[in-house]
Amino acid sequence: MSAGKKRPAETDLSRVRTVPIAKRPNKVRAEEFSSPPAGDRSFGAFLRALPDVLVARDFLLVADAVASASRRGRGVIVMLGGHIVKTGLAPVLIDLMKRGIITHLAMNGSAAIHDYEIARFGGTSEDVQSGLRDGTFGMAEETGREMNDAFVRGSKQDLGMGESLAVALDAEDRKQLLAHPELSILLNAWRLDVPLTVHAAIGAEIIHQHPAASGAAIGDTSHRDFRRLAASIERIDDGGVVLNLGSAVIMPEVFLKALTIARNVNAGAPRGFVTCDFDMQRHYRPLMNVVQRPTLDSGKGYAITGHHEIMVPMLAWAVVERLEGNAKTS
Repeated sequence: MSAGKKRPAETDLSRVRTVPIAKRPNKVRAEEFSSPPAGDRSFGAFLRALPDVLVARDFLLVADAVASASRRGRGVIVMLGGHIVKTGLAPVLIDLMKRGIITHLAMNGSAAIHDYEIARFGGTSEDVQSGLRDGTFGMAEETGREMNDAFVRGSKQDLGMGESLAVALDAEDRKQLLAHPELSILLNAWRLDVPLTVHAAIGAEIIHQHPAASGAAIGDTSHRDFRRLAASIERIDDGGVVLNLGSAVIMPEVFLKALTIARNVNAGAPRGFVTCDFDMQRHYRPLMNVVQRPTLDSGKGYAITGHHEIMVPMLAWAVVERLEGNAKTS
């Protein structure tokens, strides 16, 4: 040290108070650890082998909530973004409808377009960048004309948007014009009497740029579906579940407004339900409008991050395991 310089002060560690580890609260215990593959290689064994910590715990709690809602006859509303359809998950959701687990499906316009194209033509999801160069992006003649014609017919018959598309697909199927009717969420929901609503965003969907588009028909049929979703939300009171699968903006916004309508006309109900947002990355609106705000006073909200093509089948399998009694509930 230079002459006249004072050394910086140091805390005397001999003065530190310690506590017995037996009295310290721990967030993780040994019995919560994962297990490696053993003799039982079933999916139920896989679920039991998950560590009982963080998102693995949340995942099992969400599966438990869906199974419980199904057993108790509560509503299970599944909201979809377009990526869910594009990643080949329709068979999983259709199976959950056939089992009576899903009580309402709500989707944005993108999901409806992909579903319609898969059912009608066997393919979907165009190359946006390529079509944008010459202005052909979203200009498929058959998709735009047929879907918009369905809305016009549906509006005249007081149908919802999802119902209008399902009726149109059913008519095409009777003519044997559908490539894959078994893969259509729209068509199968209608045939299974599961309410399915489509929530349009004018100008955000390729069929709105088509010459056959009718703003009046789009607005009428989609607004009817909005009212139908609000009615279905009443069923989630006291133990129901709302799952948002891959919609970052439209469905979280629609859900929040439909929920406030349901509570407005039902003296504050529904309450005490579970929500979960499944997406590949976290977004503001799902976090606020699905996970946090609706469950602030009661219930529980979860956010689980992961690829849809992995997480959604895992959830469906976990729910079925719970309902069939092959997996220990957490």
